[in-house]
Amino acid sequence: MPNKGDAEGRWGTSRRSFLHSTLGALGALLSARALPAAALDRVAGAGDDDDDPPEAVKRVFRARFGDRPVRKGRVQLDVPENAPDGRSVPVFVETALPMVSADYVKAIHIVVDHNPDIYLAGFQFTAAVGAASIDTRIKMRRTSYVRAIAETSRGELWSAATKVFVTLNGCG
Repeated sequence: MPNKGDAEGRWGTSRRSFLHSTLGALGALLSARALPAAALDRVAGAGDDDDDPPEAVKRVFRARFGDRPVRKGRVQLDVPENAPDGRSVPVFVETALPMVSADYVKAIHIVVDHNPDIYLAGFQFTAAVGAASIDTRIKMRRTSYVRAIAETSRGELWSAATKVFVTLNGCG
């Protein structure tokens, strides 16, 4: 007689035994013998999340910023990781970098790796603003990294990047 929580289905198999056999099969598929290492990396998410900019983005960085290094950190990028509609993706960027007359955020730049125009927007600031932040919406062609770069009056470049998965193409 089956346990109270172990009701049998239409074919006489209990939910619990079905779950155990399904999980066992899934475990076998994910074992190192069942999948090559490259496939395991894709399943685990390893390898595909490297936010190192592709060569086209590096060319845009060189054209805009010269040889100045773009360092990670000091910028917070708030953008959804899943964007069902690439025609309108909300983006919020802020930074806690100083905003005083001798040292302030001069600009915030938005770059999207796989858009027709990689350099999407630039927003200029003065020290009088008091805090550097932007809240906008962007269009995205396809799944890509969105990058926010804060440029200081001293010439420093700070960045943040988030991979956004786009379902519906927003660039035609």
